[in-house]
Amino acid sequence: MNDPILTIVVPCYNEEEVLPETISVLLEEINYLIETNIISGKSKVLFVDDGSRDRTWSIIYKNSLESEFIHGLKLARNVGHQNALLAGLITACKTSDCVISIDADLQDDVGVIKDFMQKFSDGFDIVYGVREKRDADKFFKKATALGFYKMMQRLGVNLVYNHADFRLMSKRAVEELEKFEEVNLFLRGIVPLLGFPSTSIYYNRKERLAGDTKYPLRKMLSFAFEGITSFSVTPIRFVMLVGILSFITSLLFGTYFITLKFLGETQTGWTSLITSIWLIGGLQLIAIGLIGEYIGKVYKESKRRPRYSIDVNTLNLTQQLMERNLEPNGGEHRELL
Repeated sequence: MNDPILTIVVPCYNEEEVLPETISVLLEEINYLIETNIISGKSKVLFVDDGSRDRTWSIIYKNSLESEFIHGLKLARNVGHQNALLAGLITACKTSDCVISIDADLQDDVGVIKDFMQKFSDGFDIVYGVREKRDADKFFKKATALGFYKMMQRLGVNLVYNHADFRLMSKRAVEELEKFEEVNLFLRGIVPLLGFPSTSIYYNRKERLAGDTKYPLRKMLSFAFEGITSFSVTPIRFVMLVGILSFITSLLFGTYFITLKFLGETQTGWTSLITSIWLIGGLQLIAIGLIGEYIGKVYKESKRRPRYSIDVNTLNLTQQLMERNLEPNGGEHRELL
């Protein structure tokens, strides 16, 4: 069997501080894998610029001119981490036997990529990078992550525990993933649904090389909520159960107060009345809001809008230059920066 063509896909959003070091590390790893005949000399690293507002694309593009192993994919606007990652996977799949996704901060250990490739050679279509320990995470993030995985499991969503988006996927796995057309994308939940042979590689997560995390608390909560509502109707059923229990409780209390009325032991007061109104009103608002969230997702799916738009793809640079009526030489390349 010939050495497989590998593409490492790296989604980027405002990563100018860490990107030079990331490019250097991944280039070194690619060269090592090629020299040891683990992967083909046609392998590459594909950086996906998710509508960054800093010098991210400029750094990617300049490095793509200097190295045959570095390529860039510039999206026309910011579409979010999951859609940017999907754009990179689908683009890379066209010229690769397998792809590996990894975040630009390189907290994931690139040293286990050779182990990924070994598992791929053994016949596995999907190899998950699983964190053995979360020592690099703060207590709050570690606790909330643990709670999220446990909650998703209870809701019936099949997730790989302590796995983020550091994974290898074969060409046929990515082609199958492309058939999932939903707009509300949660790759950690979708990939296990593919059903292809899979395994896990364990590693220790590192500190971020530079810059700030692009997943603050607000985005983490939004990401978690997206995952829950994209894969489970349990929250709606839970609200319905709470409504039923509330109704039964109201009947019991109603019977109790009617009995007190006939016994002449009732006292006038507003506390119980106001409490009941606020309780029931709150439950109704929660139920309406939750149902509205699901209706909103149906609304988004029904429009069938594209999940991303590609502005520049250096994998097919010559054709793009011709479309822009530019000569494919160094001087005119500035038009794409």
